[in-house]
Amino acid sequence: MSKPVVTRFAPSPTGYLHIGGARTALFNWLFARGRGGKFLLRIEDTDRARSTPEATAAILQGMNWLGLDHDGEIVSQFEGAKRHAEVAEQLLSEGKAYKCFATQEEIAAFRDAAKAEGKSTLYRSPWRDASAESHPDAPYVIRIKAPQDGVTVIKDQVQGDVTIQNDQLDDMILLRSDGTPVYMLAVVVDDHDMGVTHVIRGDDHLNNAARQMMIYTAMGWDIPVWAHIPLIHGADGKKLSKRHGALGAQEYQAMGYSAAGMRNYLARLGWSHGDDEFFTDAQAQAWFGLEAIGKSPARFDTKKLENLSGQHIAVSDDAALRQEIQAYLIAAGKSPLDDVKSANLERAMYCLKDRAKTFPDLLEKAHFVLTSRPVVPDEKAAKALVNVSDGILAQLTPQLQSASWARDDLEALLNTFAEAHDTKFGKLAAPLRAVLAGRAATPSVFDMMLILGREETMARLNDSTG
Repeated sequence: MSKPVVTRFAPSPTGYLHIGGARTALFNWLFARGRGGKFLLRIEDTDRARSTPEATAAILQGMNWLGLDHDGEIVSQFEGAKRHAEVAEQLLSEGKAYKCFATQEEIAAFRDAAKAEGKSTLYRSPWRDASAESHPDAPYVIRIKAPQDGVTVIKDQVQGDVTIQNDQLDDMILLRSDGTPVYMLAVVVDDHDMGVTHVIRGDDHLNNAARQMMIYTAMGWDIPVWAHIPLIHGADGKKLSKRHGALGAQEYQAMGYSAAGMRNYLARLGWSHGDDEFFTDAQAQAWFGLEAIGKSPARFDTKKLENLSGQHIAVSDDAALRQEIQAYLIAAGKSPLDDVKSANLERAMYCLKDRAKTFPDLLEKAHFVLTSRPVVPDEKAAKALVNVSDGILAQLTPQLQSASWARDDLEALLNTFAEAHDTKFGKLAAPLRAVLAGRAATPSVFDMMLILGREETMARLNDSTG
């Protein structure tokens, strides 16, 4: 039997969770979850100058918003430095690595000379084959002995077989002169020790795979399955950057997109399952495979994201939406709804969520149930009150007082009332929207009346008629 699938997401905590990193995390999560495997999280915090607890917290918050739960404890790469160094020392003791005493000045001089002669500037250390007796009492780095002939083939599930000429590989440093391990070594040791079977990451790491394979081979470890996914580009075809707009996952939460919609959209950004555009998490986990990831960069399309966000809002559970909206308000730096308004919002959700693409859209439609008396119409709604004939709403009020508060009965009453006043219901609906919601675009008048109830509806009508 093949080993259980283990994937990992390994961000560097130097900023927010980039939308490209969020997609990488999602792909790893989908691949593991769809195969009953494990999805692990490692924080690559070896760069102490740039790594911050705040950035780690931002990454975790972004993953939490996206619902990308991980298995086991979070691994800190920095805390594994001793283990990483042990591997370098083991390779040194086995003759698969060596001490290099070359100074930075000597290396620079070598490269300058090679460049002047039109030769490769790939550094070839004279210490590779030096005897132990010749080693001076001086600072040194530990370098791995790279293969000097033949080829290295990266068998990549997305890019296909990628062949690297071994004479293009340098004797990579494993341990610096201060005894600290380099990132390239730490990644391999961590992936091995964590049991990672599939390394799914951006194709900007593709060249690293050949160098990392040297360590796997030297240690006699199984090489993971590689899958290097193309980066995300903006609509102009250039690498996604700040000029294209929001880049962080939390920015999209603060803009009010549905987390399920974002998961759906990011899954479709470079991966496809036939012509399916809208799908659930369960479907994505069942369908996702490395073979369906495209080789070309995907283009970020905000309109598609909005559409999918809206579709997921429309089918979401009302109570779950209520909670997600509260989290959105906090992420956007706004005050969450109090318990009464939050409960009222949930009661109204059935007539709010079908046409809302984002939570700001939904909350604007919910204004009628979130606002308090007296309702102050905005400019557009106020025009509807100017155009209504004096007294028509005052005449409607007593009829509503004794009406049956059921949708069919309210519809019948209002339509009959409109006919009696030689007008169409649409002409009556506009001023009613203004009075009940203070807005021109609202759910149906009947839905608002049912949600507000007889007492509040009557009070708002009485406010408007003096």
